[in-house]
Amino acid sequence: MGTLGAQAQAQEPVTRGRLLLVDDEENILKSIRRVLRRGEWEIETATDAETGLRTLERFQPEVVISDFRMPGMNGVEFLNQVKLQAPRAQRIMLTGQADQQAIEEAINRSEIFRFISKPWNDSHLVLTVKSAFEQYALHAENDRLYRVTQEQNAELKHLNADLEERVALRTRLLSTAKREWELSFDCMETPLAVVRARDFAVRRANVAYAQVARRSIEEVPSDVPCHQYLFGRDTPCAGCPLPSAMETGKGARGEVQQGGRSYVVAAYPFAGDDRAVCTYRDVTEEQAMTRRLIETEKMAAVGQLAGGVAHEINNPLGGILAFAQLMSRDAGRSESDLESLKLIEESALRCKRIVESLLKFSRHSRVEDRRLFDLSKCVEDAAVLFRAQLKSMPKVEMKLGLKDGLPKVYGDPGTLAQVVLNLLQNGLQSLPKAEGRLTLETGREGDRTFFAVTDTGAGIEEKHLPRIFEPSFTTKPPGEGTGLGLSIAYRIVQDHGGTFQVDTHVGQGSRFTVFLPIPLQLERLP
Repeated sequence: MGTLGAQAQAQEPVTRGRLLLVDDEENILKSIRRVLRRGEWEIETATDAETGLRTLERFQPEVVISDFRMPGMNGVEFLNQVKLQAPRAQRIMLTGQADQQAIEEAINRSEIFRFISKPWNDSHLVLTVKSAFEQYALHAENDRLYRVTQEQNAELKHLNADLEERVALRTRLLSTAKREWELSFDCMETPLAVVRARDFAVRRANVAYAQVARRSIEEVPSDVPCHQYLFGRDTPCAGCPLPSAMETGKGARGEVQQGGRSYVVAAYPFAGDDRAVCTYRDVTEEQAMTRRLIETEKMAAVGQLAGGVAHEINNPLGGILAFAQLMSRDAGRSESDLESLKLIEESALRCKRIVESLLKFSRHSRVEDRRLFDLSKCVEDAAVLFRAQLKSMPKVEMKLGLKDGLPKVYGDPGTLAQVVLNLLQNGLQSLPKAEGRLTLETGREGDRTFFAVTDTGAGIEEKHLPRIFEPSFTTKPPGEGTGLGLSIAYRIVQDHGGTFQVDTHVGQGSRFTVFLPIPLQLERLP
């Protein structure tokens, strides 16, 4: 027995738990230690919150008792820090009778296990501390049971883990692929749609496709034909490549015209399926730009050629005209000779006018001739000159619709008056049997002013429209036109930063509108 007792004394004493006391009054700490020493708990003390936190980190107690009123950090703040550093530690607060507000705050912030009022009852203090250790032990047991349960389930989870991982991986891959496909589909600026071939039904479309149809992507139908959804047509579009693509099994292209727009449509069939991916590319502006570029290059080339040819012709033409005039003045010429010389002179003068037109066509107007001027006044002056030509044509009516107060435009009024006269002359020549009406108007549209010549003539056939501004192109009979009038007018308008717009209907007439920029919006001044 003596030997066993000595061995027991040599061993470390078995404690029922670790307890931390924090109070700034030493006598209270001593009193609590005295009361709790019979509980066989290992107790450490601290006289302020900062020391208590350092002891907490080192000592790692299961139960912490703190006074509320302490210098610096009070008990609520201290126990809140304890909660953050040791969430499982049970927290007890010593409070006075006047600390009810502190009690409520502690409940809300620190989740206090118990409160002990000063002065305390020793038995109540011991029972409270004992309950706190039991509560800690209960939580610890629950944690242990939870770990046991987790360990028991681990084996089953391990058996299912591989399968779940494979399923999850496959799901992620499929989801990623689907999302990437959807994003790629919707991010394309080219309108795309998956179309069912047998009835042209739209099965899926991207955002650009919905924008062409002027609808939201949520409105994309699943059984409405593409020609109805996209263009409002009841029948398939002429030129649609889908039937050809499905028949050959290869991609096909076609051009579709709708609402004045041109679309290049391409269809790519799915292998072994009744569906195809159709793309729609609006090439209206591209085609217009191509035509303008070709026309500009052609005009530039012909202008250079015209200038050279005009200078080369001027000299011999002047000689022909001079000799014809001298010969007609010789005495003794017969009537037939004089008539022939008159024809030579008239033909030479006509050639001279053509050469002058070529020279005007080949060069820009001079900068010194340009100024700010009233467009309506310029157009009115041209109309006055043209009215003299109408005196011999009583069945031709000319109406003016000139708007006052238009912003002044910058340019050469003389050359622009030439454009007005040229358009009036063309309109007059288009009137059948010199009978009909010519309308001359001016106005403003946005940041541009315009003048327009409208006739009630024969109109222009669609096949001729792309060529009307080409040099030497004319539909008039031989001897009635050189084909240079509209070409020169086009060059003059282009030189002023303006544009032409032609609206025509065969058998009803034509309207030529010239738009000129207002100086405040003009970006390029000569």
